[in-house]
Amino acid sequence: MTSKDFLGYINKHYDKNLPFVAYSLPNTFEIKAVLQKDETLYKIEDFTETGFVFAPFDIRKDAILLPYSKSRMLLTTEDLSIDEYEPMSFETENNKQHHLHLVEKGVETINEGNLEKVVLSRKEILKLKSPLDILKVFKTLLNNYNSAFVYCWYHPKVGLWLGATPETLLSIESNRFSTMALAGTQDYVGTLDVSWNTKEIEEQKLVSDYVEKALQEHIKDVELSDVQTVKAGRLLHLKTDITGELMDHSKSIQKLILKLHPTPAVCGLPKIDAMQFILDNEHYNREFYSGFLGELNKETKVKPRSGRRNIENAAYAFNKRSTNLFVNLRCMQLQDSKAILYVGGGITKDSIPENEWLETVNKTNTIKSVIVS
Repeated sequence: MTSKDFLGYINKHYDKNLPFVAYSLPNTFEIKAVLQKDETLYKIEDFTETGFVFAPFDIRKDAILLPYSKSRMLLTTEDLSIDEYEPMSFETENNKQHHLHLVEKGVETINEGNLEKVVLSRKEILKLKSPLDILKVFKTLLNNYNSAFVYCWYHPKVGLWLGATPETLLSIESNRFSTMALAGTQDYVGTLDVSWNTKEIEEQKLVSDYVEKALQEHIKDVELSDVQTVKAGRLLHLKTDITGELMDHSKSIQKLILKLHPTPAVCGLPKIDAMQFILDNEHYNREFYSGFLGELNKETKVKPRSGRRNIENAAYAFNKRSTNLFVNLRCMQLQDSKAILYVGGGITKDSIPENEWLETVNKTNTIKSVIVS
């Protein structure tokens, strides 16, 4: 499908006020869309469903599904060209003092021995002077962040979200499983050859140790890569790739999600205590920020190599089932004339409140840059 037709179908669907998602998996040239044919709010029951899932930070709340069976699927491999446009004009509303006090309280609680780590977040509100063209924002995200999971998601009964997240929650293809432990942040200044301080190294190790332990009951032959420095937009992070094989595919996805989400990279440790601290002290609703989203139990017909004779091709074709879920970071929600940006950072005993504030400012620039640059 041409990119012009692809965008045209999405525009018409959005004009009809019908649910959709447009997205691209990391490091691919395919841009996909799921256009739901009705406005029903479908919800996940047990993660055996097939469709595009959009889940909140609070796992007790409903995860939304755009079912493949109720939707039209689109695909293009053409570049979505960016039209020239003037930078948006806006006023910023943030909450620096509250965030500084929040970090101070987090560090105090860790030093008292009640937490190992807690991830504290905030939202920044941009009051826009004129409406955003959501597909222009989506195209800009695609062009700027090819190594991220980029998306534009809409449901008339939920809202409109866009983002470019660097973090995989889990990926399953047949029985092969992979995830990552991502933590630590610093500015990218032209090189991956950088030094990391003790706070960030320890924070990343907490995440990778937790994920490895959480997988033991469900994944065999678990392997962890060496810790590496990776680039995500204008930032650097520490990452460990974690792979293995599912023990029981039919029962594993929901159990794995409950084990992994929310990860220590967006919540903290111990998980239940960290989540309670967040709910008691952040004083705002994260909604879908630091939740997860992506393809759930997607089936793809795989054809054999072209070297086989045509008569054999049909016999050897098979359906491959895959799930690709991503943590919803570097995202924003659009409400009327406001763009709400969500951002956070991991707090440990070594955290300095002013530094943690600056880290959140740097992270907002990832998503803010597609509006103002």
